[in-house]
Amino acid sequence: QVQLVESGGGMVQTGDSLTLSCVASGRTFEKFAFGWFRQAPGKEREFVGSINWDRGTKFYSDSVKGRFTVSRDFAKSTIYLQMNSLIPEDTAVYYCAADLTPTTVALPREYEYWGQGTQVTVSS
Repeated sequence: QVQLVESGGGMVQTGDSLTLSCVASGRTFEKFAFGWFRQAPGKEREFVGSINWDRGTKFYSDSVKGRFTVSRDFAKSTIYLQMNSLIPEDTAVYYCAADLTPTTVALPREYEYWGQGTQVTVSS
């Protein structure tokens, strides 16, 4: 049973940085992809970025490209989301997701496993 546990959320100000962590457990993750998504109140869940566990291939949404970085640590079985130059529009609950070779990494429905989410609030 795959488990994903996010941490690192909090309240920051515009321009600050924050790093989210997602610890993955329950199996080995060869051929898995991990995605970061976010959901603001009243909005749909939105793709933020993803990383392929084996090859390290990364994708980002246009809204975070150049500001956010996804990475992974094999030894710690952890995926990170480094967020720089945060703005109020980044305020949301951030979720880590995982699936075995999702067809389209940006679609939430492609992911079977989800973490519980961590709140990020950016004040102006």
